[in-house]
Amino acid sequence: MTTARAELAARLADYDRLVEVGIGRRPAVAAALVDAGCAVTATDVFDAPVPDGVDFVRDDVVARRDALDGEGPGDPYRVDAVYGLNLPAELQTPVRDVAHAAGADCLFTTLGFEEPTVPVERERVGRETLYVATPRRR
Repeated sequence: MTTARAELAARLADYDRLVEVGIGRRPAVAAALVDAGCAVTATDVFDAPVPDGVDFVRDDVVARRDALDGEGPGDPYRVDAVYGLNLPAELQTPVRDVAHAAGADCLFTTLGFEEPTVPVERERVGRETLYVATPRRR
């Protein structure tokens, strides 16, 4: 795992229960969070291999956002934080909406060349910028 990813994992370990949206083939942060004692569920629209201790749910966050009914997004989003790494612009609003509907914080990094498409607070974590969608839960 890169130093930048290790620093992000250390920051995200402030939360007890997390969902990583769009894990793809980059499970290192989720694995580090589990090693730090966090409960982590990973989601993606495709089946993705995840490390031991990480739960996986095949889920489309856009469809889940579109199905919000005022009672929250349900499982697996009963968490303290929803995060995405290299989250593309088109997923930032759905991820934020699902996280906030669950009463969870929404944190993400972008692809690097994109600015966030939702209101955020910026946190410097090592050499990375971590975006926290406002309003924050805590």
